[in-house]
Amino acid sequence: MAQIVGAIATSHIPAIGKAIAENKQNDPYWKPFFDGYGPALSWLKQAKPDVVVMIYNDHGLNFFLDKMPTFAVGAAAQYRSEDEGWGLPVLNSFPGDAALSWHLIEHLVADEFDITSCQDMAVDHGFAVPMNLLFPNAGGQWPVKTIPVSINTVQHPLPTPLRCWKLGRAIGRAIESYPKDLRVVVFGTGGLSHQLDGTRAGFINKKFDLYCLDTIVRDPEALTKLSVMDLVREAGAQGVEFLNWITMRGALLGQVSKIHSNYHIPISNTAGATLVLENRTEAQSQAA
Repeated sequence: MAQIVGAIATSHIPAIGKAIAENKQNDPYWKPFFDGYGPALSWLKQAKPDVVVMIYNDHGLNFFLDKMPTFAVGAAAQYRSEDEGWGLPVLNSFPGDAALSWHLIEHLVADEFDITSCQDMAVDHGFAVPMNLLFPNAGGQWPVKTIPVSINTVQHPLPTPLRCWKLGRAIGRAIESYPKDLRVVVFGTGGLSHQLDGTRAGFINKKFDLYCLDTIVRDPEALTKLSVMDLVREAGAQGVEFLNWITMRGALLGQVSKIHSNYHIPISNTAGATLVLENRTEAQSQAA
């Protein structure tokens, strides 16, 4: 059976792609941010995933304001990189796992989630930047298959934190019911607090970010009591990308432990963060 071995949450802003393209990992401005990925890379090397389920938000590449699905899942053999990137070169396509995608879609629909299934899908910086951060030496030859799960964080009405938590639980159940032996890691990308426009442009709420980084580990269901407007008020208009993190956390059905976290501001008027969580079944925990 497939197993979710853990999850990684990470920022995905295009400025990170520009820094990668310009080899600024050791630049004084960027070093504290990139240094936060060392433990994540070490954990991934040990976890040896076969598949990454990427929970992110599309930025107008596949869906725009005239047609915006609440939840969309890729079901393709590959996903084209068409990232505007702000400096990150267009990459080789990302390999998909269509069989696992359809299994996931079928189970989510059976769980009464209305899913847009995408047999043709391009991916932008919300997907490509995390892949570059967490597989930095891939050179476009990605060592894992991928499944994009796109959540609407752009066009209101947005799904609630509770709805995203429930989606994550359904994703976890679907993956764990897949009969093929696969090691799966779930990525949740975006945020944390930031606002790009309006009178609060540049808004960052460190206190709320740190609360979220702590609570998502020890008491994630407490975050489901927040409303979308709570997120907008506390994290900024674009800070609602935290919905991707909540969905990611919901997919972890076992005993969850924090391996690593890092928080750094500012990166292009955004609070950048990394979080690595390990997921163990009850049987694995007893064996340990």
